[in-house]
Amino acid sequence: MSSFNLSKIGELLEDTSQKSVSTGVSFAGKSLKLNSENDGKEVVDAIKNCIKLEYLDLEGNTLGPEAAKTIAKCLEEHGSNLKRALWKDMFTGRMKDEIPLALEYLGNGLCTAGTKLVELDLSDNAFGPIGVKGLATLLSSSSCYSLQELRLNNNGLGISGAKMLAQALHDCYSKSVKAGSPLALKVFIAGRNRLENEGATALASVFKQLKSLEEIVIPQNGIYHAGISALAEGLSANLGLRILNLNDNTVGPKGAQALARILPNLKCLENINLGDCLLKTKGAIVLTQALGDDGSYPALTELNLSYNEIRSNGIDPIVQAVAHKAQLTSLLLDGNFFGSEGRESLKEGLSAWGRLESLGTLEEDATDDETENTDEESDEDDDDDDDDVGDENIKIQKDVKAGIIQSPANKDAKKPITIPEFLNSPSGENLLILKQHGNKAQDFIDHAKCTVDKQNQDTSFSEELLRIIMKVSSLCGSGFMDVRIYAESLSDELYLALFSHAIKTNQIHVLNNNLLVNLGLLKGENKDSEKINVNLEGCFKALEIISQRNYFLSQTKETLKLFIDKPMKKGRSQVIDPLQDVKMSLKTALERISIV
Repeated sequence: MSSFNLSKIGELLEDTSQKSVSTGVSFAGKSLKLNSENDGKEVVDAIKNCIKLEYLDLEGNTLGPEAAKTIAKCLEEHGSNLKRALWKDMFTGRMKDEIPLALEYLGNGLCTAGTKLVELDLSDNAFGPIGVKGLATLLSSSSCYSLQELRLNNNGLGISGAKMLAQALHDCYSKSVKAGSPLALKVFIAGRNRLENEGATALASVFKQLKSLEEIVIPQNGIYHAGISALAEGLSANLGLRILNLNDNTVGPKGAQALARILPNLKCLENINLGDCLLKTKGAIVLTQALGDDGSYPALTELNLSYNEIRSNGIDPIVQAVAHKAQLTSLLLDGNFFGSEGRESLKEGLSAWGRLESLGTLEEDATDDETENTDEESDEDDDDDDDDVGDENIKIQKDVKAGIIQSPANKDAKKPITIPEFLNSPSGENLLILKQHGNKAQDFIDHAKCTVDKQNQDTSFSEELLRIIMKVSSLCGSGFMDVRIYAESLSDELYLALFSHAIKTNQIHVLNNNLLVNLGLLKGENKDSEKINVNLEGCFKALEIISQRNYFLSQTKETLKLFIDKPMKKGRSQVIDPLQDVKMSLKTALERISIV
């Protein structure tokens, strides 16, 4: 009979502990401006001095092609052990054509080294579709056969970028299968990327192939029920899925039905986030009924159904759904239409099953009067099966709830409107009607040029276009995704035209001055210029996004930083600035940017 050797066991445990500690190089948050080959020397030296490079963290620095090329050459010799490429927020202030080249250099370096990546994080790099081109070779190479986590949050991929990404992952999977080591991606994160239905559908086809996903996080992507249905089909093959986050997409009752159909395949779910998805009562019921079987989904710890217009008759199915979920710690139901009686009924039901502690605050629930009125309404909107008008109806319903639309959607409200009509009444409803009828940023630009011509140059093109931008970007503060996403997209294109014109006509100083005046940060020479008739909160939020773009001028950034702390005034007295939070958010973003 053999005896235990405690000292030997201790040595083995210590050895295992040491092996689990990852080693690597981190320059996170250093705000380095790595432009030239010489600038990249500090990173290169750190890589060379690392005994075993398992991670490389360059978050919060700005990397140009020449520096990337130098680092890539070093990785060719010293990057074979690299597992985690942590490259968030790495291209601030870079020109559009610089980013894909830098990514291509780095990717080629990893491929040459024979790297076997486990994690690739490129979040918060607004490189759009062109960035995916630079990544395509890496993503479809043997260096990514081992990839488990792909994080592309807030990259501005759009539909075309999503399709290119899907193709690269499809190629990677196909080649990895032939090589005998199938791609087994576990984590896919791509929130705030404007994927929309087409992009979601393209990615869903890859998800169906993989069958290995454990975490899907794609909130705020403008996806409607058609895209949700495609995603549901793709995810149904991923039996180990633990986390599903579709927050702030328009799932609706139809999308809810598609998800409910596949839930029996996803018994490992731990976290379901369908907040702000306009499920309506019927959508909530069909989902919770699918979750409610005794003994099903034993690992469920978090369920978010907040802000979904769920009425009181959806309470019992919700209670039954969580009654036997012993691991549940968070149940979020704020922002629904339960009313005071419904809230009490909900609490009583949860208390009876010992689940009350998991319930959120319910502070944002609709008022009792609103609930009574809502309960008396018919469910026709939930029953609408007309695919051609369903999504547009949902958009209008969301704007009504936001207070953006001033009256209920009617036949007249859906008729085409002109650009001048929108500018006269820049509401979310009117913006969506413009989108529905094919209006684009160029139409706004043409209108600005036409207006200036009619006024015989009394107003410059730059001034007129900026006024238009302020009205469009004011809707970037909308609480509703469809309005917000389209307003952000238009603002991006319009600001690009504005800066291009300022550079061409050598009027950067004039542009900066006019921008400050329109934002209320500087008193204009003209009395009319001091009148602020738009939601400036949205304008500041738009600038926080636009300031990350390659075309946004360094002079403009510095000018904004100089004036951003200036509080708004009322007459001669200084008052509490209602825009303080969004201003500080913009300031933080500007200070984080390294100017190239």
